[in-house]
Amino acid sequence: MASLVAYEDSDSEAEAEPAGSFNPAGQMEDASAAAPSHRWALASDSLDVADAGAQPAKREDPAGRRLPLVRLWRNDPGSRPSQRLLWPRPEPEVTAPPSQPPRPSLWTSQTPAGHVPLAAARLQQAKPPWGAYDSPEASFRARTESERPGSNGSSLQRKRCEDSVVPYTPKRLRHLQALSAEAGKGEDAEAQGPSGRRPPAPLCVGPQVSEFIQPYLDGQHKETTIPKKVLFHLRGHRGPVNSVQWCPVFAKSHMLLSTSMDKTFKVWNAVDSGSCLQTYFLHSEAVRAARWSPCGRRILSGGFDFALHLTDLETGTQLFSGQSGFRITTLKFHPRDHSLFVCGGFSSEMKAWDLRTSKVVRSYKATVQQTLDVLFLREGTEFLSSTDASSRDSADRTIIAWDFRSAAKISNQIFHERYTCPSLTLHPREPVFLAQTNGNYLALFSAVWPYRMSRRRRYEGHKVEGYSVGCECSPDGDLLVTGSADGRILMYSFRTASRARTLHGHTQACVGTTFHPVLPSMLATCSWEGDIKIWH
Repeated sequence: MASLVAYEDSDSEAEAEPAGSFNPAGQMEDASAAAPSHRWALASDSLDVADAGAQPAKREDPAGRRLPLVRLWRNDPGSRPSQRLLWPRPEPEVTAPPSQPPRPSLWTSQTPAGHVPLAAARLQQAKPPWGAYDSPEASFRARTESERPGSNGSSLQRKRCEDSVVPYTPKRLRHLQALSAEAGKGEDAEAQGPSGRRPPAPLCVGPQVSEFIQPYLDGQHKETTIPKKVLFHLRGHRGPVNSVQWCPVFAKSHMLLSTSMDKTFKVWNAVDSGSCLQTYFLHSEAVRAARWSPCGRRILSGGFDFALHLTDLETGTQLFSGQSGFRITTLKFHPRDHSLFVCGGFSSEMKAWDLRTSKVVRSYKATVQQTLDVLFLREGTEFLSSTDASSRDSADRTIIAWDFRSAAKISNQIFHERYTCPSLTLHPREPVFLAQTNGNYLALFSAVWPYRMSRRRRYEGHKVEGYSVGCECSPDGDLLVTGSADGRILMYSFRTASRARTLHGHTQACVGTTFHPVLPSMLATCSWEGDIKIWH
């Protein structure tokens, strides 16, 4: 006759009894005869425990059915039929720290409280463990005390909790759970921002000057040298970084401003330590544009939530808040009157705001769908706007020149090629400006009417491919720097339009580049992968 092997169930207090048990006469009893055993085990007054050295007598319940023997083979363990199929040594007892709450059992994880399946009751009461024997009254008392509120429970119960079976979770579900947990953390972080109405902490912008910047403050702009290696790799944004800008005040130019699609903008110490000084949660959507005020103590930000905020860094308060009525993609302060600024975005209209009255003072309307960038010319009486308007044969209204005071168009026939221009920059010394084009080149224009384009000088070799790739001139005007859609940073000689150096810095599109206003060889770049690099 084939013998059945009992395996230990990690969720039961005792080892499982085989489906059939042997009586002293060697006859097999059906496992259903052990069904009333759970009632016998719970009734502490229905069983008298015999002495440890004697065999207990057979007991019968009032219905006349034979009860299982409690201490069968107590004195002669070698007479067990299934002893050869079990490991002889007992398993070590595992205890859990008292501070750790016990994990729920597999039997009761998906069932109402207090419910125990019949199969579990049979496995628990069919046979005691092979080790030290405890009487039914003692085991019942120990179980009852361990289930009381505030009790730590027995070591056997803790062992059962430690050895409980954990259901298998597929890899796809584990990945989804990890993403949901990360999203929950992001929501918690965002809850501390606009929804939580938590004002930004004050940022120390005192009179201290970086020891690296101090030697360069007395002299004029020195000759810019080409950076070669990475000084800092700034990681902290959880989305693409749209732009970077150094503080325009030379004594505070160790601070770098970055805007991101993760609804935040940050201020970094990008010269001394490469650490993040402050993160601002003021917008509920992506922050596409932010600018330092000319005084270096405030930041003006605009996002896809139509909101405008002017934040004071020293106090952490918002000095101005407004709604533009469209998604903002560009912001520029007036070069003369610093209380005025122009914003544009996903609209055919641009607006000029006055921070003193918190009102729109002028509107500039054109038959376009989106404003890509705004550039003030030298005196601030005129400014340029690049739009997404283009036709098959000519790019009418691609670059428009405006009169700032009268809101009249000066010219809309400046760029005659069928490419849009995502960014504009002004040369620091000569009356010219450059336009980044989706034709994968930089075009040079005159900054005075009639704003003619140079046919002889063109800066080629990088890729734009629909990204808002920025460009800029060095402080001395000898170098041009631009990002590229393939992650490269390219520098050109302004005079000869030849390529001076190519840096392979990012794995995704490099959309922002800016030279330090004082240090001759420092460059900041940002990319669509969410990182910022400081080169020197």
